[in-house]
Amino acid sequence: MTLQWTAVATFLYAEIGLILLFCLPFIPPQRWQKIFSFNVWGKIASFWNKAFLSIIVLLIVLFLDAVREVRKYSSTAVIEKSSPSRPGAHEHTQMKLFRSQRNLYISGFSLFFWLVLRRLVTLITQLANEMSNKGELKNQAESTNEAARKFMKENEKLKQLLKSYNKEEEHILEAENKKLVEDKEKLKTELKKTSDALSKAQNDIMAMKMQAESLSKEYDRLLKEHSELQDLLPKDNKKSL
Repeated sequence: MTLQWTAVATFLYAEIGLILLFCLPFIPPQRWQKIFSFNVWGKIASFWNKAFLSIIVLLIVLFLDAVREVRKYSSTAVIEKSSPSRPGAHEHTQMKLFRSQRNLYISGFSLFFWLVLRRLVTLITQLANEMSNKGELKNQAESTNEAARKFMKENEKLKQLLKSYNKEEEHILEAENKKLVEDKEKLKTELKKTSDALSKAQNDIMAMKMQAESLSKEYDRLLKEHSELQDLLPKDNKKSL
């Protein structure tokens, strides 16, 4: 195996090892995300896309070269198998065909696993982000539920206070209404007494007025009689009077 195909085979084995390592069930995606977030990855992030594309191009070139070799030695093996003049050449061609097919599989699987590895890293990162978001959403939901339960308890307390306040207010209103009714009855009684006293006073005033008029008439009558009596008396008696 030449140096380039040895390097490709080593690269293939490294890819298989990384894929198996990523598929281990006891390493959570959050741990891989922490590893991916190291500063060293940030420093080489600008070269990562270029290196990824360069490796893809190199593997495609090697894969196409292996395909060409397989087609070349396949046709050559058929020709040499049909010619009986060179019996050892067929086995030599078959060996080269086997090596070219091996190189084809190595380059093809290296290209395939390289794409799978890139996709696997992306999916692990996305899964870790989703799990982190899920944890944050779960915490937010728990805090929201806790706040909702707290608000419900406060609403129940407010309802109970409102009910007790309404009951107290109803008792106060009933007491005030009862007091107002009693005051109204008292006012009616006092008003009746006042009306009776006023009527009595008016009657007394009318009686006193009538009595005064009768006294005035009696006085006028007596005064008139006195005058008449003075006119009947002799003049000497008038002077003595």
